[in-house]
Amino acid sequence: MSRPVAELSGRHRALLFALVITAGVLNLVDRQVIAVLKPVIAADLGWSDDDYGTLAAWFQGGAAVGFLFSGWIADRLGVRWANPVGVAAWSVAALLHGWARSMTEFVAVRVALGATEAMGTPTGIKTVAAVLPPRWRSTGFGAGNAANSLGAILAPLAIPVLGLSLGWRGTFVAVGLLGLLWALAWLVAARGIVFAQPVAAMAAPLPDRPLLRDRRMWAVAGAKLLSDATWWLLLFWLPDFFHRQFGLSGVALGVPLALAYGGAAIGSLLGGVIPTRWLGRGASVNRVRKGVLLGAALAVMPIPLALATHSYPLAVLLMALALAGHQAFSTNVFAMIADIVPQRRVGRVTAFGAFCGNMGGVAIAKIAGLTLAAGLGYLPLLLFAGVAYLAAWGWIQLLLPRLTPIVDG
Repeated sequence: MSRPVAELSGRHRALLFALVITAGVLNLVDRQVIAVLKPVIAADLGWSDDDYGTLAAWFQGGAAVGFLFSGWIADRLGVRWANPVGVAAWSVAALLHGWARSMTEFVAVRVALGATEAMGTPTGIKTVAAVLPPRWRSTGFGAGNAANSLGAILAPLAIPVLGLSLGWRGTFVAVGLLGLLWALAWLVAARGIVFAQPVAAMAAPLPDRPLLRDRRMWAVAGAKLLSDATWWLLLFWLPDFFHRQFGLSGVALGVPLALAYGGAAIGSLLGGVIPTRWLGRGASVNRVRKGVLLGAALAVMPIPLALATHSYPLAVLLMALALAGHQAFSTNVFAMIADIVPQRRVGRVTAFGAFCGNMGGVAIAKIAGLTLAAGLGYLPLLLFAGVAYLAAWGWIQLLLPRLTPIVDG
């Protein structure tokens, strides 16, 4: 018997939302295995810093290409099927890492993982919009970003333990199997639920203005290009930073990485809850979104000081503050899309913004590898990170001097 999602109990909605959050955790854990176990894998396979940077760039390239199609796929499949198909696909890609041996094989599985994990963002946003009432969606986006941070916290704590007991190949297989179990759990939880009518929504007539001439899309795209580069830089290279700066490796990396990404989780939640409260008190969308974006950008600025200190706790604090700023910024960019973009264009604008963000990740991954291989250290990279968010805020202000909420059914 089919039931519209609007008729579900609060408990059932909470279960579906919890599964979405868990999918976000799995998405990040799967991609982080290679970062956390980099010293072990590199020693086993003879990778250089440039080799690792090349793999990171290929992963981001696969994700970027995937984002060109993932929004369309999510719309065609709908919430019920896009979730298990996406999670199962990237879980299989993660599992296949366990059999890769040559650089060519690793490039292939990293591209596959990046391309399939691109399903996570449009599907997650689509699911949150379907499951949560409108007044809670901003908080839902914040919780979704917090899921990424939670995955980043769990990864450095759990992955080294799995690596010690299963080896790095067995670790890839284990996390892949967890994703396949998640897909089965979703199919059971979502059985018989009618979430939306995606095909009819796609058939709705578009406004006269072509999408590529929409300033709102380019404002989002530029902001994601600049800001996401720092997120991907830290996601792939933060374990290496702590290894170089403080000599940490293996299990010893767990605590500093968990604390740093704990800051990201806090930033995600605050970036969702604070705007929800301000908007509830009657503040304008323009003032709330741009105010939070500016505050988040300022929080990232001190990150280069992590290189100037020999204090291990201070370096962790600075990284946590930067990651908190990123997640608050990202949460409000996604919420801004829902505020100002017609519903029938949200998926495409989100996917294109994510595509540009991943292209920033492609560039920074390769640049980081070349910069470190050349002996320049992390200073040029962290100086860029410190100003990238202010530049992104300025870009939004330039293209959209005033954010105007749109009423679109």
